[in-house]
Amino acid sequence: MPDSSPLDLAPITRQLRAMFGSRLLIAAVHYLPVFDELTTAPLSISALRTRLGLAERPAMVLLPALCAMDLLAFDQQGRLYITELGKYVTQANTPNLTGYLGLEKDDAGVVEMVARLRNDGPLHAEDGISFVKDDESPSPMDDPELARFLTLGLAGRARHLSPIVAARMNQREGHLLDVAGGTGFYTYEWLLANPTSTATILDRPAVLTVASELLDEFSQSGRPGATTVKERVSFLPGDMLTDALPQTDILLAASLFHDWPTPTCQWLAHRFAEALRPGGELWVHDAFLNDTLDGPLAVTDYSAQLFWNTKGRCYSRAEYRSWLMEAGLQPTPDNIPTQMDYGLIWAKK
Repeated sequence: MPDSSPLDLAPITRQLRAMFGSRLLIAAVHYLPVFDELTTAPLSISALRTRLGLAERPAMVLLPALCAMDLLAFDQQGRLYITELGKYVTQANTPNLTGYLGLEKDDAGVVEMVARLRNDGPLHAEDGISFVKDDESPSPMDDPELARFLTLGLAGRARHLSPIVAARMNQREGHLLDVAGGTGFYTYEWLLANPTSTATILDRPAVLTVASELLDEFSQSGRPGATTVKERVSFLPGDMLTDALPQTDILLAASLFHDWPTPTCQWLAHRFAEALRPGGELWVHDAFLNDTLDGPLAVTDYSAQLFWNTKGRCYSRAEYRSWLMEAGLQPTPDNIPTQMDYGLIWAKK
């Protein structure tokens, strides 16, 4: 029988994200002495990070990417060393490709990536599309024009992934809270699959204006049950970082944690856990690093893109599960793939 599953669109998004990974490679070879520091002996991530003068976030974007490119690897003591392939981007090796990579070292994107690695982000918040300093600047999503541009820009991805995500989450009765729900498509599809349940989408007011328009379109799509979705969803304008979260049975955090640095992620995990009723479920849909922090390449490229545009990066499932456990939840061992290099993990209360 022919495969009826949707075509995975990952080959398209990987091409976009590879641009950011290429900038990391050239930065490591021509601006940051990563390979020079490892020439004499392997080093732990923390030791190498100190020698490079990098903060935790840029180091955890750069070094897993170089591992995913097979240029670095971890030894049995958890220290980084240069692989056989990696020797070919060092001046000490003959032949080498340092000069070839150097043909693009003056590219504006590469030069800016180096500055952002050294600074842990752009020098000015407005230089990032969605970059905003916690508690220091208004959200770009408060600007109606920018909010519409970004939300609609993400809509194609959400349209494709949301029915897959809804099908792979638990089917149950109850209330779903979609935090920073954006387009709302994940909620709409989940309600379609759970016809007796209700939902709330929390986001900035300007984003919810777009989500409401997309709900009108969704409810008029002619799909069986779609007309009832509009009656079962509500929009809650707010800020997940400061406003009280309503109690719920299921909380969905889709492409959310990756916008924030580790301390904010830990704090959000506690906030989300407190919003769950006993027996509730917290679902995370995102792209995950290997727990060994050495790939996969598609995710380290995505992490570089997130580093460029947000205060966050990609995290491993182990990192997520540690935050969820610290918040008093019970992570399950389930690793549920969706598409486009994303997957689901979840925890119980």
